[in-house]
Amino acid sequence: MDGSQMRSSLSRASHRRWQAGVSLLETLIATSILLVGVVGVMSLFSVSALQNANQGENATRTTEYAQDKMESLMALSFTDGATDTRTYPPAATGGTGLGGTMAASATVGGLSIGSPVSGYVDYLDSAGTLSTSSTNAAYIRVWQITSDSTARVKTITIIAAAIRTNGASFAAAQTTLTCYKVNLQ
Repeated sequence: MDGSQMRSSLSRASHRRWQAGVSLLETLIATSILLVGVVGVMSLFSVSALQNANQGENATRTTEYAQDKMESLMALSFTDGATDTRTYPPAATGGTGLGGTMAASATVGGLSIGSPVSGYVDYLDSAGTLSTSSTNAAYIRVWQITSDSTARVKTITIIAAAIRTNGASFAAAQTTLTCYKVNLQ
């Protein structure tokens, strides 16, 4: 083999080695880039899963607490104006009941979370236990009772809302329930 053939043979061998595959360094760089992308997506996934869990729990609790209040009010007699449903078990006196004997088209209570009507609001802590004040309350329930034009049907509307969301950055859950109570006498 002469000198030119040898150079040509060495040149082909080095050219094949260069095209033979991926080096370990290239593999490490590609893996690092992929890992950075996967870690970024996983952190997004964990944040969204946590927020979904918190929102789901708050929405479920507000629905449950609104239903509890509705059951408590629906258990009262149509003309009850004294039972205090802000305590558990409800006290026979000291409350507003279902507004007593209401005039036609009258309304008692209110549905404003921001400025609740006294006697038509109660608070619950994070465990769902009735609280005597809004201090450290996690949930609020407000209700309103409206009589129709015949004063024989009362519309009871309850709003239960999460007022403290443990520092999370999403809208507080809120549930509204409406029910009718009819005086058949």
